[in-house]
Parts: sequence; structure tokens; C-alpha cells
Amino acid sequence: MNLLALDTATESCSAALLCGDSLLERSELAPRRHAELILPMIDSLLNEAGLSRRQIDGIAVGRGPGAFTGVRLAISVAQGLALGLDIPVVPVSSLAALAQDVPADVQQGAAILAVIDARMGEIYAGVFRRGTAGLVETVGEESVVRASELILLQSEQWCIVGSGWDAYRDELSVHLNALPRWADGARYPQAHAIARLAQPQFAAGRGVSPEYALPVYLRDKVALTIEEQRAR
Repeated sequence: MNLLALDTATESCSAALLCGDSLLERSELAPRRHAELILPMIDSLLNEAGLSRRQIDGIAVGRGPGAFTGVRLAISVAQGLALGLDIPVVPVSSLAALAQDVPADVQQGAAILAVIDARMGEIYAGVFRRGTAGLVETVGEESVVRASELILLQSEQWCIVGSGWDAYRDELSVHLNALPRWADGARYPQAHAIARLAQPQFAAGRGVSPEYALPVYLRDKVALTIEEQRAR
């Protein structure tokens, strides 16, 4: 099947096209330019693959959590394309996509902590382990929490990935039993990981109608009040 994937939940804007075992992708670190970039990225992928939009069989989309505007953009683009083409959508956690990008050879059984800087002193966080066919699986629920208040499962080894690590390294380190086996605070969710995670869902017929592809924000505010800012 020809599977289009996209993610604009963070500073990175990315699109990928999975055609059988062949994967094409575009990605650019471009805050505030996602709306300008995402459709040209999609067209560029289709041109490289020699496909038309009508040959797309399904769309996978990063559903968040992440920046409100970015999450809404990816969902709206996915919904618009899928409605016009009458094809299903699979929403994928942007935290899961981030965890999926941890190299398997460095993980080696360690738990994965995916953390996105949520601003206002908070992080979006999710814990994952590598499961069937090398795909990550969620352990517990994703959350938005102050980095200093994150509660982690007991694990002797952690791999940590995402912008939350660079932003709150000291606060997060307090919750670890030891130094992480591997950590990268400069990675963002990417569409190629969205595609890989969604592929078995499409194969199993678990795609949803576009109107049911909904964003996940985890919180409902984008800024602190003046009183909250003064209290910090």
C-alpha cells in the first residue's frame, strides 16, 4: 500500500511516503513555517515516487501531544486530504514516534522515556518499550507534568529522547537510578516513524474515517496567567 505520513507537532515539519518497503521522506526544522512547508513536501514526495494523490491508500498523522497550532495543522491537513480521497487515517502519538527513533542497537532492553518540552516548566512525557517487529509500545499513560514532578517506573536503564531532556535535564536526572544509557535532546517526532508505527494498523484494517482522526493535546492552556507567572 502507499501510505502518506505527516507530523508538525513540534519545531520539526516532516512528511514521509511508504510504498511497500520503500520509504521516502522530507524533514525540516522550521518553527512557524509548517503551514508553508507541509503541502509542498507532500507533493515533492509524490513526484519522486511517480504517484498521484489518488494513489495514496491511507494517511498516518502525528496526533500530538505538541504545540497546539502544529498539532491542529497536521490533523486538518490529514483530514482534508483523506476526505477528498475517501481514504482512512491512523492517528499516531507524536511521543511514540519520538521513542521509535531511538536506535535499537543502543536501547537493548532499556525503557524509553520520550519527552517534549511543553513550555511553562512542563513536559509531555511517555514511557515505551520495544515490542513486536521492533515497534515501540506504550507503558502506562502519556502525561503533561512539571519535569520535577515526573513519576517514573522503576528501571535500571533508560534511553531518553526529545527536547524535554535538553530543557529539563537536571530535573529529570533526579528521577533516574543511574545515568541514562543513551540520551538525545535534539530529536523531534518524524513522519517516517509515524509511517512505520501506522503500517500494521492499516494492514489490520484499523484506519478510521477522517472525522474521527482527532488531536491529543493533554492540556487545555497555552500560556500562564499573570498571577501564575508572578508566583513562579
